[in-house]
Amino acid sequence: MHPFRKLRESGAHTATEVEPLLSENIVFHSPALVRAVEGRKKAAAVFAVSPNVRKGKYISEHRLDDRTTFLRWAGEIDGHEIESLEILVDNDDGLIIERTIAYRPLPAVEIFRNAMRPMLADVLSDDYWEYPSK
Repeated sequence: MHPFRKLRESGAHTATEVEPLLSENIVFHSPALVRAVEGRKKAAAVFAVSPNVRKGKYISEHRLDDRTTFLRWAGEIDGHEIESLEILVDNDDGLIIERTIAYRPLPAVEIFRNAMRPMLADVLSDDYWEYPSK
């Protein structure tokens, strides 16, 4: 079991508990955001908030190679089904250097995004959530 999954399945956790699993220069890609989250502190804050707004469990894990893990998660948010597929890439030290996640269905993703945004207002500025005006 990947250490990130193990932490997630252990229950509520803080950013401080997530940080030791992340490389200093981690990059997190999410369809809920318009740009990647870079850096251990910001990514750990995002990862710690996420389980507070949705409930569920990982339903499969597959090692794709020595550094790459595929996870599938299923659950609910506000009584609606939500599912994620994610890829974790570890560095030589076993720390996550990249996390890319996809969610479905879109209406549940919108609920998820709207719930997370105010909880991360002090971590992620508006340019993570909205495209700049043209």
